[in-house]
Amino acid sequence: MELQLGRPLERDEETNWFTTSIMAIFHAGAVAALFWFGWKPLLVAALLWWVSGSLGIGLGYHRLLTHRGFKCPKWFEYFLTVCATLALEGGPIFWVGVHRVHHQNSDRPGDPHTPREGKWWSHMGWILTGKGYHNQARELARYTPELARDRGHMLINSWHWVPEVVVGLLLLIIGGPQYVLWGVFFRVVIGLHCTWMVNSATHMWGSRRFQTRDDSTNNFLVALFTFGEGWHNNHHAHPLSARHGLRWYEIDLNWYAIWAFSKIGLIHDIKQHKLGGKEEPEPEPEATPSVEPISA
Repeated sequence: MELQLGRPLERDEETNWFTTSIMAIFHAGAVAALFWFGWKPLLVAALLWWVSGSLGIGLGYHRLLTHRGFKCPKWFEYFLTVCATLALEGGPIFWVGVHRVHHQNSDRPGDPHTPREGKWWSHMGWILTGKGYHNQARELARYTPELARDRGHMLINSWHWVPEVVVGLLLLIIGGPQYVLWGVFFRVVIGLHCTWMVNSATHMWGSRRFQTRDDSTNNFLVALFTFGEGWHNNHHAHPLSARHGLRWYEIDLNWYAIWAFSKIGLIHDIKQHKLGGKEEPEPEPEATPSVEPISA
């Protein structure tokens, strides 16, 4: 049988106790870190936040794997994907699949995390109680057929929790529990909430340059905390563009990283939307790159 793209995922509000327990443990660890402060652990956390949130989520999961806004060598693609696993946001099949569903049904029935179904739901409720999304690997594979065919990405997807454990053990050996609390627990929690703000805040508050079919907005504060992902209205209007901050004052650190990597030959064939002299309202084009269905 042929799996067709485009069918909304089933929403299931039954509590996912495993995910909820993990989130509770990490949030408790983040609070504990505040009572065990140190400048060096904080710097380590900041560096790992950039590695996981910018190189991993921003460049790897989002602008490369989800939207194919640029090309790079396969080894570098895998490197960015492993960096993304450090954000504790799931493997590439889960993250990319859910995000493609979001673009296809943004702020309409079938959107995994629209604020129209509640602010709490859009921020993190869908993670804690959206049990169906966690258990629909086969459904999500429909939206990520090119990843499902890639043995490297499937391996990373199956063992996406391993890099986090390895980093935690290395920090424990190098600096002890204090480094683990900051470099893993505090850093992960901050990164999670920053990513979740893109799902919630940038569909509620901010400015709109383009009249897209959803509620997406450009939010300067969210952009600062997500290395440029907060220019969400720009992104929804031109999802394939690797550049989200379209004006010089729209700080987009992820775009600066893409530009820098292109200068040393690691990134090429960059898709970039450039604003003209007159900014006309534009409808949202196709959200994901062309992919072929997979057979089962």
